[in-house]
Amino acid sequence: MNASPSKESTLSQISGAWRDIAQSAARSLGLRNSATSVSPKSLKRMMDDCLSGRGGDVSARMRTAELGRTYLELDQNGKETFLTLLAKDFCANEESIRSAIDEYLSADNDADRVTSAYHLRQSSSPERIKLLIQFNALPNGVKFLIDIREDLLKLKGKDPYLGALDRDLQQLLNSWFDTGFLDFVEMTWNTSAALLEKLITYEAVHQITSWGDLRNRLDSDRRCYALFHPRMPDEPLAFVEVALLKGLARNVQSILDVEAPLGNSQDADTAIFYSISNTQTGLRGISFGEHLIKQVVHHLSHEMPWIKNFATLSPVPGFRTWLAELDGALFEDGVTREEMELLKSRTGAEEAKTAIFLCFQDKEWFENKELADLLRGPLMRLCVAYFLEKDSKGRALDPVARFHLKNGAQLNQINWLGDTSEKGITQASGIMVNYRYDLSEIEKNHENFMNDGHVAMSSQVKSHLKQLGGVLGDESTLQRLRRTLTQSVVG
Repeated sequence: MNASPSKESTLSQISGAWRDIAQSAARSLGLRNSATSVSPKSLKRMMDDCLSGRGGDVSARMRTAELGRTYLELDQNGKETFLTLLAKDFCANEESIRSAIDEYLSADNDADRVTSAYHLRQSSSPERIKLLIQFNALPNGVKFLIDIREDLLKLKGKDPYLGALDRDLQQLLNSWFDTGFLDFVEMTWNTSAALLEKLITYEAVHQITSWGDLRNRLDSDRRCYALFHPRMPDEPLAFVEVALLKGLARNVQSILDVEAPLGNSQDADTAIFYSISNTQTGLRGISFGEHLIKQVVHHLSHEMPWIKNFATLSPVPGFRTWLAELDGALFEDGVTREEMELLKSRTGAEEAKTAIFLCFQDKEWFENKELADLLRGPLMRLCVAYFLEKDSKGRALDPVARFHLKNGAQLNQINWLGDTSEKGITQASGIMVNYRYDLSEIEKNHENFMNDGHVAMSSQVKSHLKQLGGVLGDESTLQRLRRTLTQSVVG
């Protein structure tokens, strides 16, 4: 995969920022100029030189800049060689660890145990950590490390050494990108063109098709907020797009319509988060979206106290895949007898799954009112059941649901044909959902979801479960469904 235009531009900026440092190193220390093809032996020597401490901090900075520029100029195979060397040749020293363990086990008083525990921690820390920290100290060094991790994520596979390097790098980035260090910024049409262009590049949910489209998303009835790190002021880490509306939004095309009349934010009572994007692949596993949403809720609550409802309009990206893999017999519980008769009459199929997927063969099925009305009931019921499913790690199966439910939101509403774009139909048969953020319920919902996987649902969503009332998967799924059905009747 080629780097994005934004990444290429950033790498060029880093290379330029380090050019003078590296050239100064070449003059002062006699270092070679960077080249696109470097042998593993010379790469290792450069890494050793960076870690040697010879010549003091200034020399180390120069050597590190020269090594960094070398990495930027390597081809894909060269980068793999570089990362493999860093992972294997600069990991923790096994002999030092064993010696420190023996020292700790032989300690016979508290003072010796405290000292030996410190030595054990030090011996188990890989040499490469020091080199990664040296990169971070350079201009744009933190962005360089983020992009190195992006490369590493593509390469590591199941390699234990590369996996360990990835964990080291993620741990460092986690500490440097603690949410307490981040800046919360409102993006407007007056924001610099360079930053606005990055919004267009990084938008991951609903593609921004033009500058006119972007301007619509930044108009007076819209808001856009982003998180930045002080060391990366020109690179948003995450951003959220918000529509200020009267009532819950059911359809994303109406929000994205550039021809729609401008709304009056003073009349709005609801803030709809309709797009949330994390921008840096190299920061995968470090979540900013949860913090960003809560920041926006608190910010708008103070700026616009008349806004009483905070909710998303979210995709259901895994629903169609789940449907395709679901046992055909289990579809029967999602379809009423009357619906099955109509499906059979239309398709000739005796089984519900076969009939429904035959309907999907008509690429424009959602524009046929009779057909769309027929599929609505079964797909809405099965979609709610999908939100009860867990993956192999016991997490909510749907990644978007996992994000919002973990964040303390309630599954509030299922919206039929909420997204009729090609992507929306392909991924979720057009279904979108609203997750509602109620400030008084967020902590409770979060705790219940994290402790026992309980999915907070509105009465509207529970009504679909009451209609379902059948077997959905294995026995554990059936038990969850029965428990949810019982709770829905009581609640």
